[in-house]
Amino acid sequence: MREIFTGLPWWVKWIAVPVIALVVFGGLIVSVVGFVIELLFKVLVFAALVGGVIYVVRKFTSSSSSRGDW
Repeated sequence: MREIFTGLPWWVKWIAVPVIALVVFGGLIVSVVGFVIELLFKVLVFAALVGGVIYVVRKFTSSSSSRGDW
């Protein structure tokens, strides 16, 4: 592989080849990045919902136990 790129100009190695790779694999790269971002967003929403449920349950159980002391 190194022998193939040895005789080529610098702009082919550093500009043309990456641009061709982005054109060919661009859709795949965008879909993978989109999937990762969507997964992270769902994990954050899940953590926020679980935290909210835990907060509400603790709030109600602590207020009901303090009412029982009356």
